[in-house]
Amino acid sequence: MNDDVYRAVVAALDRGEAAALVTIVSSRGSTPQRVGAKMLVFADGRTVGTIGGGCYENDASRKAREVIQSRRAQMVRYELTDDLAAESGLICGGEMEVYIEPVEPSPHLYLVGAGHIAAHLGRFAHEAGFRVHVVDDREKFANTERFPTASEIVVDSIAEWLQAAAFPANAYVVVVTRGHRYDLDALRALAGRDLRYVGMIGSRAKVKRIQDALVAEGVSADFLSRVHAPIGLDIGAVTPAEIAVSILAELIAVRYGQIERPEVAALSMRWNTLGKG
Repeated sequence: MNDDVYRAVVAALDRGEAAALVTIVSSRGSTPQRVGAKMLVFADGRTVGTIGGGCYENDASRKAREVIQSRRAQMVRYELTDDLAAESGLICGGEMEVYIEPVEPSPHLYLVGAGHIAAHLGRFAHEAGFRVHVVDDREKFANTERFPTASEIVVDSIAEWLQAAAFPANAYVVVVTRGHRYDLDALRALAGRDLRYVGMIGSRAKVKRIQDALVAEGVSADFLSRVHAPIGLDIGAVTPAEIAVSILAELIAVRYGQIERPEVAALSMRWNTLGKG
């Protein structure tokens, strides 16, 4: 039975679809399945495999969908009492614990701009398990020599490509172009997209100018409040390699749920106020 689950996990990863794996890790007394039994649960409720059926399996399926959203594993204990057994149509009276863990495909990282910071970040992010895509309008920067491990390298108009791109649900986008105008164009093209992460490099003064310009154009205040800018964790980074490390640290923190929204509450409040006015 678990062979079907394993095959389904591989297929989900190949498709880029998130899921949660439910595994019985301990049992005592009479239980409908043994330790090691597995069930794969998808966000839409589809399942492959079983941990024994009944209402406790339904509860585990519900918790698995929560794990897909939170990306945080859970350990759940069930007591298979007489009442629960009767409700489930099962004959059992034991206890069991199940471990529910997220199954996530490698996240896609889109580097918008192929300069010095992007070159370091592309290499570091690949080693950290991201699938790296590079977008720039300069072939002398966006090439395999500078990005040998990238899954995709695009030489095209940045704004036009971003507007037409179909991003996966777990996409991370880092805007590190060569100038203010290109950053503005990139954020404008990304506005309203359902992305796991959007970050833009630049000083607070530059960020403010770009955000003000986009607010004036009618860009959603909610979208702007979710942009990580200035980008990266504050580790005192100075060199391009150090800045790349600070950005990757923030990406990893977002990936594992340590950071949900940018830590720029004052600016977010200002953008929301402007958006409502």
